[in-house]
Amino acid sequence: MNYSSLITLIALLWCFNSGRAAAQEKEYQSVQLPQAYDTVTVQPSTGARVKNVILMIGDGMSLSHIANLWTANRGNINLQNAEVIGLQTTYTADTLITDSAAAATAIATGHKTNYHYLGVTPRGEELTTIMDIAHQSGLGSGVVVTCRLWDATPAAFLAHNIDRDDAEDIIGDYPTSNADLIIGGGAELFTNRQDRRDLFQEMADAGYAVTRSIADAKRQSNTGRILSVVADNDLPLPAERGDYLTEASLFAVDHLKAQFPKGFFLMIEGSQLDDYGHSHNLDLLMQETADFDRTVGAMMKWAEADGETLVIITADHETGGLTLVGGSQHSGTTVGHFSTGGHSGVIVPVYSYGPGADHFTGIFDNTDIFRKIIKLLHLH
Repeated sequence: MNYSSLITLIALLWCFNSGRAAAQEKEYQSVQLPQAYDTVTVQPSTGARVKNVILMIGDGMSLSHIANLWTANRGNINLQNAEVIGLQTTYTADTLITDSAAAATAIATGHKTNYHYLGVTPRGEELTTIMDIAHQSGLGSGVVVTCRLWDATPAAFLAHNIDRDDAEDIIGDYPTSNADLIIGGGAELFTNRQDRRDLFQEMADAGYAVTRSIADAKRQSNTGRILSVVADNDLPLPAERGDYLTEASLFAVDHLKAQFPKGFFLMIEGSQLDDYGHSHNLDLLMQETADFDRTVGAMMKWAEADGETLVIITADHETGGLTLVGGSQHSGTTVGHFSTGGHSGVIVPVYSYGPGADHFTGIFDNTDIFRKIIKLLHLH
């Protein structure tokens, strides 16, 4: 090897190692929560009857997300109150790695569908959702999310489409939904539409009290059906939106309980965990996961007092390939590493608290969540 070739090889090796170091620095992130948030303690459930079900979905949340949060919150999170823990598989009808649309459809309807499909079969036929079945049986139902309402998870419970990106058409299904309470973002597509439909007016015509804030929704709490669209698109970051998810969720369970004495089904989504898994932002991901866990604590306390409510906490899939690689639960420092910008196919956890929790142990498919809820609510 001549001198010139040697110099070139050294330069290439230096660039390669520098690139690896830069990539590693970007992928290995250290986060420390300024202070631990308070968690709740609940007593083991003693009731046998399941009258209400609260299904909580942390979008993209895996065991590793939870382990990172446990570390960041000094070894204590509300999910530790779960009485039973299970695991669910998430594959779709046509792919091993799912997206939120197919995964939420499986949970909402009990049927596998294709990647990107919402509330329809792989052949495009409309599926009956748990909202429809609850309505037919005289139970109330609702969704509370931190994202725009045409996003995949809420849309799978409320709409039908072969393309999760067909936002206008998805929101256009909402006036015919059987849900009794809908809270989230996305106001811009209720009126600013190419087809010139005014969906706020259509929702009002369908019997919804249309509001633009949780405070306004509370003032309409005894009017029956409620739509509260509290942001033009997604809701802002937790530091800016405050305790919106907890407040909206508590309002939702109180409203549904008062309006539907036979019981209710409520889906609550911590929507933006997924966004920060995709973008590899561990700091914001921990903020979102902490916000979701605080709402988990509030729902568990509500269920404890009610005595006839089952709380199920799970995910639609894992996002980011997150791994806990270091840190200290004593200092609240967590070190995480992301391996993908998309979703992974790992099995995700299912936590449950309350009567009927024992039905969610072991390893089962995401479609079984629907079947177990239907059975426990005696809707079959």
